[in-house]
Amino acid sequence: MSDNLTPLASLSLTHVYYNPNDPLSHLCAFLALVPQALCVVYATLLWSTREAEVLLMFLGQLTCELINFILKRLIKEERPKHVIITGGKGYGMPSSHAQFAVFWAVALGLFLMVRHRPPRSHIKKGQMQKEKKEGEEGQEPALVDVPRRYKEGGLQAVNAHLEAYSHTPWSLAQRAVVSLAAGVVAVLVAWSRIYLGYHTPKQVLAGSAAGAVSAVAWFAVTYMMRETGLLAWALEFPVVRWLRIRDLVVEEDLCQAGWEKWEERRVLALGKSKNIKAN
Repeated sequence: MSDNLTPLASLSLTHVYYNPNDPLSHLCAFLALVPQALCVVYATLLWSTREAEVLLMFLGQLTCELINFILKRLIKEERPKHVIITGGKGYGMPSSHAQFAVFWAVALGLFLMVRHRPPRSHIKKGQMQKEKKEGEEGQEPALVDVPRRYKEGGLQAVNAHLEAYSHTPWSLAQRAVVSLAAGVVAVLVAWSRIYLGYHTPKQVLAGSAAGAVSAVAWFAVTYMMRETGLLAWALEFPVVRWLRIRDLVVEEDLCQAGWEKWEERRVLALGKSKNIKAN
Protein backbone atom coordinates (compact mmCIF):
# COMPACT_ATOMS: atom_id res chain seq x y z
CA MET A 1 0.00 0.00 0.00
CA SER A 2 2.90 2.33 0.76
CA ASP A 3 4.09 1.92 -2.86
CA ASN A 4 1.00 3.79 -4.04
CA LEU A 5 1.73 6.91 -1.97
CA THR A 6 2.63 10.02 -3.96
CA PRO A 7 5.92 11.54 -2.74
CA LEU A 8 5.53 15.01 -1.27
CA ALA A 9 7.07 17.99 -3.03
CA SER A 10 8.59 21.15 -1.59
CA LEU A 11 7.36 24.66 -2.45
CA SER A 12 10.64 25.93 -3.90
CA LEU A 13 9.41 29.54 -3.74
CA THR A 14 10.30 29.70 -0.04
CA HIS A 15 12.40 26.54 0.37
CA VAL A 16 16.08 27.26 0.96
CA TYR A 17 18.88 24.78 1.71
CA TYR A 18 21.48 26.08 4.17
CA ASN A 19 24.04 24.84 6.70
CA PRO A 20 22.38 24.94 10.17
CA ASN A 21 25.81 25.00 11.85
CA ASP A 22 26.88 28.15 9.98
CA PRO A 23 25.37 31.47 11.19
CA LEU A 24 26.23 33.17 7.88
CA SER A 25 24.48 30.41 5.98
CA HIS A 26 21.43 30.92 8.20
CA LEU A 27 21.50 34.67 7.46
CA CYS A 28 21.78 33.97 3.73
CA ALA A 29 18.68 31.78 3.94
CA PHE A 30 16.72 34.79 5.20
CA LEU A 31 18.27 37.03 2.54
CA ALA A 32 16.92 34.59 -0.04
CA LEU A 33 13.42 35.63 1.05
CA VAL A 34 13.99 39.34 0.31
CA PRO A 35 12.27 39.19 -3.13
CA GLN A 36 9.14 37.69 -1.56
CA ALA A 37 9.22 40.32 1.17
CA LEU A 38 9.57 43.10 -1.42
CA CYS A 39 6.52 41.79 -3.28
CA VAL A 40 4.55 42.10 -0.04
CA VAL A 41 5.87 45.66 0.35
CA TYR A 42 4.87 46.51 -3.22
CA ALA A 43 1.35 45.16 -2.71
CA THR A 44 0.97 46.93 0.64
CA LEU A 45 2.16 50.29 -0.70
CA LEU A 46 0.01 49.96 -3.80
CA TRP A 47 -3.10 49.19 -1.75
CA SER A 48 -2.48 51.88 0.88
CA THR A 49 -1.28 54.73 -1.36
CA ARG A 50 -2.82 53.94 -4.78
CA GLU A 51 0.22 55.69 -6.28
CA ALA A 52 0.90 55.35 -10.00
CA GLU A 53 4.66 55.42 -9.38
CA VAL A 54 4.43 52.38 -7.08
CA LEU A 55 2.34 50.56 -9.69
CA LEU A 56 4.82 51.41 -12.44
CA MET A 57 7.77 50.23 -10.37
CA PHE A 58 5.98 46.97 -9.54
CA LEU A 59 5.12 46.41 -13.20
CA GLY A 60 8.78 47.01 -14.02
CA GLN A 61 9.81 44.48 -11.38
CA LEU A 62 7.46 41.87 -12.87
CA THR A 63 8.77 42.65 -16.37
CA CYS A 64 12.29 42.13 -15.05
CA GLU A 65 11.23 38.72 -13.72
CA LEU A 66 9.76 37.84 -17.13
CA ILE A 67 13.07 38.80 -18.77
CA ASN A 68 14.90 36.53 -16.32
CA PHE A 69 12.50 33.67 -17.12
CA ILE A 70 13.17 34.07 -20.84
CA LEU A 71 16.95 34.42 -20.46
CA LYS A 72 17.22 31.26 -18.37
CA ARG A 73 15.43 29.23 -21.01
CA LEU A 74 17.50 30.72 -23.81
CA ILE A 75 20.89 30.26 -22.11
CA LYS A 76 20.05 26.97 -20.34
CA GLU A 77 23.06 27.03 -18.03
CA GLU A 78 22.75 24.66 -15.07
CA ARG A 79 23.25 25.55 -11.45
CA PRO A 80 26.32 24.27 -9.54
CA LYS A 81 26.27 20.45 -9.44
CA HIS A 82 25.98 20.05 -5.66
CA VAL A 83 22.80 22.18 -5.66
CA ILE A 84 21.21 19.99 -8.33
CA ILE A 85 22.00 16.91 -6.21
CA THR A 86 20.37 18.41 -3.09
CA GLY A 87 17.27 19.41 -4.98
CA GLY A 88 17.92 22.81 -6.55
CA LYS A 89 15.53 23.35 -9.47
CA GLY A 90 15.71 25.31 -12.72
CA TYR A 91 18.49 26.89 -14.68
CA GLY A 92 21.05 29.14 -13.00
CA MET A 93 21.98 31.77 -15.60
CA PRO A 94 21.24 34.54 -14.76
CA SER A 95 20.47 34.58 -11.02
CA SER A 96 16.85 35.67 -10.56
CA HIS A 97 17.46 36.74 -6.93
CA ALA A 98 20.34 39.02 -7.95
CA GLN A 99 18.39 40.42 -10.88
CA PHE A 100 15.31 41.09 -8.73
CA ALA A 101 17.21 42.77 -5.89
CA VAL A 102 19.42 44.92 -8.14
CA PHE A 103 16.43 46.07 -10.21
CA TRP A 104 14.67 47.15 -7.00
CA ALA A 105 17.73 48.97 -5.64
CA VAL A 106 18.53 50.80 -8.89
CA ALA A 107 14.87 51.68 -9.57
CA LEU A 108 14.45 53.01 -6.03
CA GLY A 109 17.68 54.99 -6.29
CA LEU A 110 16.65 56.52 -9.61
CA PHE A 111 13.29 57.53 -8.18
CA LEU A 112 14.72 59.08 -5.01
CA MET A 113 17.70 60.82 -6.63
CA VAL A 114 16.31 61.81 -10.05
CA ARG A 115 12.52 61.75 -10.24
CA HIS A 116 11.41 62.59 -6.70
CA ARG A 117 11.15 66.36 -6.27
CA PRO A 118 9.23 67.12 -3.05
CA PRO A 119 8.62 70.72 -1.95
CA ARG A 120 11.37 72.22 0.20
CA SER A 121 9.21 72.08 3.33
CA HIS A 122 5.68 71.22 4.42
CA ILE A 123 6.01 73.43 7.51
CA LYS A 124 3.23 75.95 7.75
CA LYS A 125 4.17 79.63 7.81
CA GLY A 126 3.43 80.05 11.50
CA GLN A 127 5.55 77.04 12.42
CA MET A 128 8.43 78.15 10.17
CA GLN A 129 8.43 81.64 11.68
CA LYS A 130 8.47 80.16 15.16
CA GLU A 131 11.36 77.88 14.26
CA LYS A 132 13.30 80.80 12.80
CA LYS A 133 12.81 82.84 15.94
CA GLU A 134 14.10 79.96 18.06
CA GLY A 135 17.01 79.04 15.74
CA GLU A 136 19.11 80.22 12.85
CA GLU A 137 17.48 81.92 9.89
CA GLY A 138 16.43 79.48 7.17
CA GLN A 139 17.77 76.40 8.95
CA GLU A 140 15.73 73.25 8.44
CA PRO A 141 14.60 71.47 11.64
CA ALA A 142 16.80 68.48 12.51
CA LEU A 143 16.71 65.75 15.15
CA VAL A 144 20.21 66.67 16.32
CA ASP A 145 18.81 70.02 17.51
CA VAL A 146 16.36 68.41 19.96
CA PRO A 147 18.70 68.67 23.03
CA ARG A 148 19.33 72.36 22.29
CA ARG A 149 15.60 73.01 21.92
CA TYR A 150 14.96 71.29 25.26
CA LYS A 151 17.50 73.51 27.02
CA GLU A 152 16.00 76.63 25.44
CA GLY A 153 12.30 75.97 26.02
CA GLY A 154 11.66 72.58 27.63
CA LEU A 155 9.20 69.98 26.36
CA GLN A 156 7.00 72.56 24.66
CA ALA A 157 9.90 73.72 22.47
CA VAL A 158 10.87 70.10 21.71
CA ASN A 159 7.29 69.28 20.69
CA ALA A 160 7.15 72.30 18.35
CA HIS A 161 10.52 71.35 16.85
CA LEU A 162 9.51 67.73 16.27
CA GLU A 163 6.23 68.87 14.74
CA ALA A 164 8.17 71.05 12.31
CA TYR A 165 10.68 68.25 11.61
CA SER A 166 7.88 65.79 10.77
CA HIS A 167 6.76 68.17 8.01
CA THR A 168 10.20 68.40 6.45
CA PRO A 169 10.75 66.16 3.37
CA TRP A 170 13.91 64.11 3.01
CA SER A 171 16.91 66.09 1.89
CA LEU A 172 19.04 64.99 -1.07
CA ALA A 173 21.59 63.58 1.37
CA GLN A 174 18.95 61.54 3.19
CA ARG A 175 17.62 60.18 -0.08
CA ALA A 176 21.19 59.27 -1.06
CA VAL A 177 21.63 57.33 2.20
CA VAL A 178 18.40 55.38 1.59
CA SER A 179 19.47 54.63 -1.99
CA LEU A 180 22.86 53.43 -0.75
CA ALA A 181 21.19 51.23 1.88
CA ALA A 182 19.02 49.65 -0.83
CA GLY A 183 22.18 48.99 -2.84
CA VAL A 184 23.81 47.29 0.15
CA VAL A 185 20.75 45.04 0.58
CA ALA A 186 20.90 44.11 -3.12
CA VAL A 187 24.61 43.26 -2.85
CA LEU A 188 23.96 41.08 0.20
CA VAL A 189 21.14 39.22 -1.56
CA ALA A 190 23.37 38.61 -4.59
CA TRP A 191 26.29 37.49 -2.41
CA SER A 192 24.03 35.11 -0.46
CA ARG A 193 23.27 33.15 -3.64
CA ILE A 194 26.98 32.44 -4.09
CA TYR A 195 27.52 31.65 -0.42
CA LEU A 196 24.63 29.18 -0.36
CA GLY A 197 25.95 27.59 -3.55
CA TYR A 198 22.82 28.17 -5.61
CA HIS A 199 24.72 30.14 -8.26
CA THR A 200 28.22 30.67 -9.57
CA PRO A 201 29.77 34.18 -9.37
CA LYS A 202 29.29 34.52 -13.14
CA GLN A 203 25.56 33.77 -12.86
CA VAL A 204 25.14 36.32 -10.05
CA LEU A 205 27.09 39.01 -11.92
CA ALA A 206 24.98 38.38 -15.02
CA GLY A 207 21.79 38.65 -12.97
CA SER A 208 23.01 41.88 -11.34
CA ALA A 209 23.86 43.39 -14.73
CA ALA A 210 20.49 42.36 -16.17
CA GLY A 211 18.70 43.89 -13.18
CA ALA A 212 20.59 47.19 -13.44
CA VAL A 213 20.06 47.48 -17.21
CA SER A 214 16.36 46.59 -16.83
CA ALA A 215 15.90 49.25 -14.13
CA VAL A 216 17.53 51.98 -16.22
CA ALA A 217 15.54 50.94 -19.31
CA TRP A 218 12.28 50.89 -17.35
CA PHE A 219 13.06 54.32 -15.88
CA ALA A 220 13.49 55.61 -19.44
CA VAL A 221 10.18 54.03 -20.49
CA THR A 222 8.28 55.59 -17.57
CA TYR A 223 10.00 58.93 -18.26
CA MET A 224 8.65 58.85 -21.82
CA MET A 225 5.22 57.87 -20.51
CA ARG A 226 5.19 61.02 -18.39
CA GLU A 227 6.69 63.32 -21.01
CA THR A 228 4.33 62.22 -23.79
CA GLY A 229 1.24 62.40 -21.58
CA LEU A 230 0.61 58.66 -21.86
CA LEU A 231 0.51 58.24 -18.08
CA ALA A 232 -1.90 61.16 -17.65
CA TRP A 233 -4.09 59.65 -20.37
CA ALA A 234 -4.07 56.23 -18.66
CA LEU A 235 -5.03 57.79 -15.33
CA GLU A 236 -8.27 59.06 -16.92
CA PHE A 237 -9.57 55.54 -17.59
CA PRO A 238 -12.78 54.87 -15.61
CA VAL A 239 -11.40 51.69 -14.01
CA VAL A 240 -8.22 53.54 -12.98
CA ARG A 241 -10.25 56.36 -11.44
CA TRP A 242 -12.50 53.79 -9.74
CA LEU A 243 -9.39 52.27 -8.18
CA ARG A 244 -8.36 55.80 -7.05
CA ILE A 245 -4.93 55.59 -8.70
CA ARG A 246 -3.17 58.94 -8.39
CA ASP A 247 0.24 60.41 -9.25
CA LEU A 248 1.33 62.57 -6.32
CA VAL A 249 4.40 60.98 -4.75
CA VAL A 250 6.76 62.43 -7.36
CA GLU A 251 6.24 65.86 -5.80
CA GLU A 252 5.02 64.88 -2.33
CA ASP A 253 6.21 62.65 0.49
CA LEU A 254 4.38 59.37 1.04
CA CYS A 255 4.11 60.17 4.75
CA GLN A 256 2.60 63.57 3.89
CA ALA A 257 -0.26 62.14 1.84
CA GLY A 258 -3.51 63.04 3.58
CA TRP A 259 -1.73 64.54 6.62
CA GLU A 260 -2.67 68.15 5.92
CA LYS A 261 -6.30 67.18 5.38
CA TRP A 262 -6.24 65.32 8.72
CA GLU A 263 -4.65 68.34 10.45
CA GLU A 264 -7.37 70.64 9.11
CA ARG A 265 -10.05 68.26 10.36
CA ARG A 266 -8.33 67.93 13.76
CA VAL A 267 -7.97 71.69 14.23
CA LEU A 268 -11.60 72.21 13.19
CA ALA A 269 -12.75 69.57 15.70
CA LEU A 270 -10.69 71.18 18.48
CA GLY A 271 -12.18 74.57 17.64
CA LYS A 272 -15.72 73.20 17.81
CA SER A 273 -14.94 71.53 21.13
CA LYS A 274 -13.64 74.79 22.60
CA ASN A 275 -16.73 76.68 21.37
CA ILE A 276 -19.04 74.13 22.97
CA LYS A 277 -17.20 74.41 26.30
CA ALA A 278 -17.25 78.21 26.11
CA ASN A 279 -21.02 78.22 25.58
